[in-house]
Amino acid sequence: MTDFDNTNRGALFKNTEKTDERQPDYTGPLNVNGEDFWISAWLNTSKKGLRYMSLAIKPKNSDIARPKQSSADDLNDQIPF
Repeated sequence: MTDFDNTNRGALFKNTEKTDERQPDYTGPLNVNGEDFWISAWLNTSKKGLRYMSLAIKPKNSDIARPKQSSADDLNDQIPF
């Protein structure tokens, strides 16, 4: 059996841990031409009452996609005496 090819495919999953309205309603992985991204979607309603999804993507390997280091990682415990 061959491996499934996820090239040019993606998936959105409901954000069950949403704690703030600014957080996306759905998130998931996306692959475009062999490059991996994160996709986020927000459910919205237009002024005419039509429902739509607003989307945003960011590369999985970008600095903004990585968790920030804790401030403890930045501390230098050496005292210059």
